[in-house]
Amino acid sequence: MKLFKNIPLGVHSALEVLAAPLLIVAPFVLGFSPIAGAISILLGVLLIGLGLSLQGAAGERATVPLAAHAGLDQILAAVTIAVGLALLFADQLAPGIFMVGFGLAHLALSASTRYSRPLGA
Repeated sequence: MKLFKNIPLGVHSALEVLAAPLLIVAPFVLGFSPIAGAISILLGVLLIGLGLSLQGAAGERATVPLAAHAGLDQILAAVTIAVGLALLFADQLAPGIFMVGFGLAHLALSASTRYSRPLGA
């Protein structure tokens, strides 16, 4: 199974921080309903915080343990997919497809990440 864990933790963190603004901007571009927009913005802010939590200041440890980060990644992806499915059932096609796609991409990122730090780090 280690064969598929090719994404280093630093790249994972950077991808989360770079992708999170998509969740924040999407409600305005795709015309989400007010509640779906609020949920999307909240998920985007949480994802930025989660991505930044892996990077401690110089010489400091990260603020969230790696096992907790891995679990939170999976929860966030599942919630994003669930919101997308709810939007699809509410006949909001574009927002629903976006949210399900984003959640699946985040789930794939989480499944491909090597949640370990080098010795001494």
